[in-house]
Amino acid sequence: MAAEQPPLAEPARPDAVDEGLRHHRAGGLDRAEALYRAALADQPGNADALHLLGVLRHQQGSAAEAIELIERAIALRPAYPEAHNSLGTILWGLDRMADAAAQYRAALRLAPGFPDAHCNLGAALSRLGHPAEAVASYREALRLRPDYPEAHSNLASALSDLGRPAEAAASCRAALRLRPDYPEAHSNLGNALRELGQPADAVASYRAALRLRPGYPDAHCNLSNALRDLGRPTEAAASCRAALRLRPGYPEAHRNLGNALRELGRTAEAAAAYREALRLRPDYPDAHNNLGAVAWDLGQAAEAEASYRAALRLRPGFAEAHSNLANVLLLTGRLPEGWQEYEWRWQTRHLAGDVRRFAAPLWNGEPIGNRVILLHAEQGLGDTLQFCRYVPLVGAGARVVLEVQPPLKRLLSRLPGVATLVARGDRLPPFDLHCPLLSLPRALGTTLDTIPGATPYLAADPALAAAWRRRLASLAGLKVGLVWAGGRRPDPNLATVDRRRSIALDRLAPLGVVPGVSFVSLQKGEPSTADPPPGLALHDFTAELHDFADTAALVDGLDLVISVDTAVVHLAGALGKPLWLMNRFDTCWRWLLGRDDSPWYPQLRQFRQPAPGDWDSVIRELRDSLQRLAAGDRDLLRPR
Repeated sequence: MAAEQPPLAEPARPDAVDEGLRHHRAGGLDRAEALYRAALADQPGNADALHLLGVLRHQQGSAAEAIELIERAIALRPAYPEAHNSLGTILWGLDRMADAAAQYRAALRLAPGFPDAHCNLGAALSRLGHPAEAVASYREALRLRPDYPEAHSNLASALSDLGRPAEAAASCRAALRLRPDYPEAHSNLGNALRELGQPADAVASYRAALRLRPGYPDAHCNLSNALRDLGRPTEAAASCRAALRLRPGYPEAHRNLGNALRELGRTAEAAAAYREALRLRPDYPDAHNNLGAVAWDLGQAAEAEASYRAALRLRPGFAEAHSNLANVLLLTGRLPEGWQEYEWRWQTRHLAGDVRRFAAPLWNGEPIGNRVILLHAEQGLGDTLQFCRYVPLVGAGARVVLEVQPPLKRLLSRLPGVATLVARGDRLPPFDLHCPLLSLPRALGTTLDTIPGATPYLAADPALAAAWRRRLASLAGLKVGLVWAGGRRPDPNLATVDRRRSIALDRLAPLGVVPGVSFVSLQKGEPSTADPPPGLALHDFTAELHDFADTAALVDGLDLVISVDTAVVHLAGALGKPLWLMNRFDTCWRWLLGRDDSPWYPQLRQFRQPAPGDWDSVIRELRDSLQRLAAGDRDLLRPR
C-alpha cells in the first residue's frame, strides 16, 4: 500500500493559508477549507492554498476536484515536489498506478532526498508488477529515513512478492519495533510467516492486526489463507465473509472464499465466488485459474482448459496455471504438449522447494554416450513406481545412477538398467547429466501410443514371495488385497484430494457379502487402524510390512488388488498383478478420460465415480464384478 499522506508542507507565507494549515493538521477540515478558499479569493494564484485545498478535498472524498486543484498549483509552480507527491497519492487511490508513478518520479527529480516520494513510488511499482524496482525505492527511502515504519512494512510486501519471505519478516519486525501498533505491518508479517510455512504464527499476526483495527478487510482476507493452511476451511470462509462485509467489492476475498468453499466440497458455491471475483476484476489470473480447478473437479476438461488458458494470457509466467493446464492436456491424451507444460511444476508453490540444484545439466533426450546420468525420484512413492519403467530404456544405452525414496530402495534393487542405486539422502556418486523421473516421458517423446506399458517391470524377492504364499495358502477362495484410503498430507490442497480419493472402511461392507473371497489389508498408516465393518473379514499383516519390498512380496501372493488411487495401485500394476482401481470422479490425469482401462497397466480395470462423491455406485459395481469373479469368470482378471 502507499505510504500514509506525508506531513502537509509549510506554506510559502504565513497568512490565512498558514492558519488553515494549523486547523487542517488538527482535523478541523471545515475551518481549514474556509481559510484556504478565503486565501484563494484574495490570491487566486496562491499555489500553496491550491495544493492544500486539493489535499483536503481528497480527504473529503472529492478526488476529481482535488486533482484539478493540485494540477493548478503545479501549473503555477512547476518546481513543487510536495504537490507532485500529493497528486501521485490521489492517483494511486484511483488505481491509476502508471500516472501515480509518473508524479512520484516528478517529485523526485525536483527533490531526490524526499523519502515519502521514494516510498510512494515503491508502492506504485509494486502494484505495477515491478517488485524488484519497488524494493530499490523502499531501500532508498530507508537510507534517507531509517526510522520510517511505512517503508519497512511496504518493503516487506515487495520482498514477499520476490519470494524472499525471511527478509520480508525481518522488515516487518523492523516496522513493528518503530510502531508496535501498526496493523499493516502485523498483516504483512502474517503474509511472510505463511510463506515461511508457519501458518499458526501467521494467524497470530493477522489477529494482532485485527485487534488493532477490527475493520481491516485485508487482514480478514489474509487470515483466511492461513486458516486454510491449518485445515480449517470453515473458519477461513467466515473470515472471507467478514472481509466482504467490510468491502463487498473485494475480488481477493471472493476468490479466497471460493478456495475455502472448494475445500469444503461446496463446488457450485466456490464457482460462484470465483465468478464474482472475475466480475469485479476480469483480468484476475488467479481467479481464472481457480475457476479452472472447479471445472476440473466437475469433470469439465474443456472448461478447465479454457480457464487456465485465460489465466495464462493475463500472466504468461503463471506456473500454477501452466501446471494445471498440463494436467488437462495429459488427462485428454495430448501427451507431447502436456509433458512440456508439466515442466512448470518446479515453479509452483507446491514443488518449488523440492527443486534439485545440480551442476550437471538436465537431460532432454539427447545421446548420452559414455556419460553417467542420474535419474532421481520426485513427488510421491506412486510416481516413482509408475515412472521407474523408463529406467531400463535409458539404462540400455547409458550408465544410470538411480536415486529413490528409502522405502523403495530394496524393491528397486531388482530393476534392470541400474548401475548404481542410491536412497535419497545418501551421498551421490559423480554424474554428468540428470533427469527427474517424471521428466523422462518428455525427454523420450512419449505419446499415448508409445507408452511403455508392458508389465511386469518390477518383481518381488522370490524368497519373500514364496514365504508369503505359504502363509496365504490357508486363506479360502480368492485372495484380494484392499486399500481404502490415501496417506495424510499437510498441504491443504493435497489434503482435499486425499479426502476425495479415500473411502471409509465401513463403506466397503457390501463386499463382505461376496462368498468365496478372503480380504487382505494392504492399508498402511493411520487408516489401517480402522475396524472392519460386520461381515467383512479382513486379514491384516501390515505390521510386518516395513518397506515396499515386503509389500510387493505379499501382493505377489494375492489374486487381485482393489485399491483407491494410492502408491499400492502402481506397485500392483508394476508387478503385473490384476488390479481394480476405485477411482474418484475428478480423476488424476494418468487415468485419462472416457475409459475403464489404462495404457500404463494393461491388467488394470477402473471403477469410476459417475458423479462427484458417489462411492456407492462404485462399490455396487465392484461387488457385482467380484461375485462374477468368485463364481469363476476369470476373464475379469485378464489384461485388457
